[in-house]
Amino acid sequence: MKMDVLLGMQWGDEGKGKIVDVLTPEYDLIARFQGGPNAGHTLEFDGIKHVLHTIPSGIFREGTHNLIGNGVVIDPVILKKEVEALEALGVDVNSRLSISKKAHLILPTHKLLDQASELAKGKKKIGSTLKGIGPTYMDKTGRNGFRVGDALLSDARLRYESLVNKHRHLLSLYDPIEEDTQLEEEWLEAMHWLTTMDIVDSEPYVNDLLRNGKKVLAEGAQGALLDIDFGTYPFVTSSNTTSAGACTGLGVAPNRIGNVYGIFKAYCTRVGSGPFPTELTDALGEEIQNKGHEFGSTTGRARRCGWLDLPALKYSCMVNGVTHLNMMKADVLSGIDELKICVAYQTPNGRTEHLPFSLEDEIEPIYETLPGWSEDITGVLDKDDFPENLAAYIRFIEKHIGVPINIISVGPDREQTILLDKVLA
Repeated sequence: MKMDVLLGMQWGDEGKGKIVDVLTPEYDLIARFQGGPNAGHTLEFDGIKHVLHTIPSGIFREGTHNLIGNGVVIDPVILKKEVEALEALGVDVNSRLSISKKAHLILPTHKLLDQASELAKGKKKIGSTLKGIGPTYMDKTGRNGFRVGDALLSDARLRYESLVNKHRHLLSLYDPIEEDTQLEEEWLEAMHWLTTMDIVDSEPYVNDLLRNGKKVLAEGAQGALLDIDFGTYPFVTSSNTTSAGACTGLGVAPNRIGNVYGIFKAYCTRVGSGPFPTELTDALGEEIQNKGHEFGSTTGRARRCGWLDLPALKYSCMVNGVTHLNMMKADVLSGIDELKICVAYQTPNGRTEHLPFSLEDEIEPIYETLPGWSEDITGVLDKDDFPENLAAYIRFIEKHIGVPINIISVGPDREQTILLDKVLA
């Protein structure tokens, strides 16, 4: 059996959580493979909105297990609160969740370093969520991070204090930031709680499932255009958000990857700083923002909105080997008379349909205009009931990208999901 992968194709916030929730009944395991509590995967069903930050989006489905993989960075305080909130809803988290020993932990001083670094950048800040993600990954690559498995060792407190002392030295190089000792106490208590969870050697765990014919879905966080290698650097996250990251973030070989589901919005959004060629800074951009409730589920920050960017989407499909595309928030575009789609860029070196090395250069999007649809599609139950202009919009994207669109979302609820074709092989 091969492992399927589900990823965001843009700058995050594409709606991955909803699609994972919809697909979960087809899988035995949902495994997060990178990122941390900077993620905000939103699911809505039975009239209730749920936001997950660290726990995989399959947690609400009985009969499917969930894994936080080795590539994820975990803040035990945030995870503990997330588990308690789920348990208050009647979700039996302990029976549905395992955690990799090799996942790295975010310390309170990681957050302080994140804050100090971002403040020092001034106008060049990258828009960090200040959750300590970047500094934690830096310690991971610097080979002195603190992992979940380290918390189980007899010298766990010494390892923790050694890393904290290093952080305090680094903090002394920045403008002073006040350190709250109460946060450390809360963190140590949460770390002790974490050791009572189901902590596993995740690589053999996942591979044994695949070997025994079980179905595994790897769930990505953020989006491909935020990948540390292939995103709009330096305005990126600190991990590999691509399908290759699923291999290193779970210990699964590349030849064990099966379907790759790419999630994208019918338009584009971006939170924080960074280039955004198709951004709408006018009243229409604000209309899309309000209609689509485009405010960060983790930070609450308003998302910048713009037209769909096909060169960027095609690039994301290429580097991820996408086999299926899922389009989210088609309902948000209802009522717009004309829809623009970026099909190429005009650069100082001429027209290109490829993503340039730097989107901060003087580039202009080249648009094609399609007629919009006025119909409210939030109650549509079948693809045959789509407005013709929506069907034409879907066909236009498929023709330019060369990958079939298999799922269309017409609203936030899990029931507002239209399957255009058989999704699972």
